[in-house]
Amino acid sequence: MKIHVINGPNLNLLGTREPQIYGRSSFEAYLPVLRAAFPDVDIDYYQSNVEGELINRLQEVGFGCDGIVLNAGAYTHTSLALADCIRALSAPVVEVHISNVYQREALRHHSLLAAACKGVIAGFGLDSYRLAIESLRAGSCSPARL
Repeated sequence: MKIHVINGPNLNLLGTREPQIYGRSSFEAYLPVLRAAFPDVDIDYYQSNVEGELINRLQEVGFGCDGIVLNAGAYTHTSLALADCIRALSAPVVEVHISNVYQREALRHHSLLAAACKGVIAGFGLDSYRLAIESLRAGSCSPARL
């Protein structure tokens, strides 16, 4: 099984950016833990602060993998282009957030991506990624199970 984890803007600063919200671990430090939890899954990781680069990467991998775990950061609330891209892909996409966006500013309560994704997981810290991979691995995101 091949799953791509794609992180958007400012997630390269995990561990130093607002640790009271996002924790003290970088994603690069968490990635080996995630891979060890799923030894039977090939987990690829990509991060960009640029919307167009995220779209290019989604298009590059979204037709030949078993799933995508996407934390689009603030683009979640602003990017119709990412939503359109997700709708075009054959791979299921699970939207994830480290923080519980519903405990934060009102503008973060609406996702432009959620309707295009198979599911949304938010508020479990970095463990949100593990939960997303578990759902993809179990097939809970396949159209037949929706």
